[in-house]
Amino acid sequence: MSYLIFQNANLIHSVDLNNLQILENKTVIINQDTGIIEKICNCIDEIGSDFSIINAKYYQLKPNEFLMPGLVDTHCHAPQYFFTGTGLDLPLLEWLDKYTFPCESKFDDLNFAKKVYEKSVKSHLYCGTTTICFFGTIHLEATKLLADIVEKSGMRGFVGKVCMDRNSPDWYREETQQSLEDTRNFIDYVLSKKNPNLKPVVTPRFAPTCTSQLMSSLAKTSDSYNIPIQTHLSENVNEIKWVKELFSCDNYAAVYDTHGLLNDRTVLAHCIHLEDDELDLIKKRGAGVSHCPTSNTSLQSGIMAARKYLNKGLKIGLGTDVAGGFTPSIIQVIRECIGVSKLYKSLVKSDEEPISLSEAFYLATIGGAQLLGIENKIGNFSEGKEFDALLIDFKNIVDCNDDQSIFCHEYSLGEIFEKFIYLGDDRNIKEIYVKGTRIV
Repeated sequence: MSYLIFQNANLIHSVDLNNLQILENKTVIINQDTGIIEKICNCIDEIGSDFSIINAKYYQLKPNEFLMPGLVDTHCHAPQYFFTGTGLDLPLLEWLDKYTFPCESKFDDLNFAKKVYEKSVKSHLYCGTTTICFFGTIHLEATKLLADIVEKSGMRGFVGKVCMDRNSPDWYREETQQSLEDTRNFIDYVLSKKNPNLKPVVTPRFAPTCTSQLMSSLAKTSDSYNIPIQTHLSENVNEIKWVKELFSCDNYAAVYDTHGLLNDRTVLAHCIHLEDDELDLIKKRGAGVSHCPTSNTSLQSGIMAARKYLNKGLKIGLGTDVAGGFTPSIIQVIRECIGVSKLYKSLVKSDEEPISLSEAFYLATIGGAQLLGIENKIGNFSEGKEFDALLIDFKNIVDCNDDQSIFCHEYSLGEIFEKFIYLGDDRNIKEIYVKGTRIV
């Protein structure tokens, strides 16, 4: 067996929602054959006779470095990277018609798709995302290509071919049976890779663009393969009105439930304007929420009551939602998550406390892993989990070797971590690991 051993390692990770754990000067032993964290101890002399470490690579962390778990992005549209940072002048439904559908329709051109998808995947990876849940487009071959590119990158990927058979332009719409056939074809293609880090996802875009026949059939497909479902829910007030015109259900969440799409494998993006009955239904079914605060403000959609949802016991992760969200960085989304929860308390006059930094970090790591059903594998540095990690160099944020630095005094590691979350970016990410293998 071969091992990767970090020495003098400072570790920062979430144990649970209310417990950000900071471990200083530890030795971390990773079995590179399995990618599993086998031991965290004070020094290598403590490992005892249970370990026979002959073939090992050693990494001595510098005083200006720490390890944190890889970030989990639970909602993103890979093709929309093409127009990220533009077209944020409209609310959701108008935005889809003017910018999104025209962009996504171009992905029947595989050369175009390859160029965009390579840049899209790279942009998320280099921002520290090691696990991502992608929407593709309605195009089968382009979505296969997206799965190939995610796999080649070394990231953990959940990838779905978008399904939509009504209420979109005729040049970007599927026939129902073709959508179902292509979905099964895509699922079989991904599963044939036998890559445990790559999973197919059943992906009805959202209720207004899907007929009842399509949604019910997709639910059966998901059940037959036992794979996740991803869609959008209650992002925009006009969207909700539209859903009520199209369906006779009590509320928006009930539409998905009636069609069999609400279960413990379902990822629901946005969920800003949920009624109490919908929260109860989502909790009962075991589904979860991808909170996308950057997108929610950019598209004028609203502010999700994150504290209320957490108190309800819902599973919640964070999502960039590119290109409604203007950044591929989950670190930026952590900041936005904290910021909009403070606004919510102020504007709504809620008695509920805003989301703290440690809680937002939990959502970006373990919370996201739980939402995607892989919390037993990743999310923190518990022994027995797989080593998905970022090596952070914070020297340019806190440089106490520079006598002229305004930051030149002793900071605790907790304070340094806070500074990194608010001031750091991809330039501070020195190395990226997935399942014990360095991929950047």
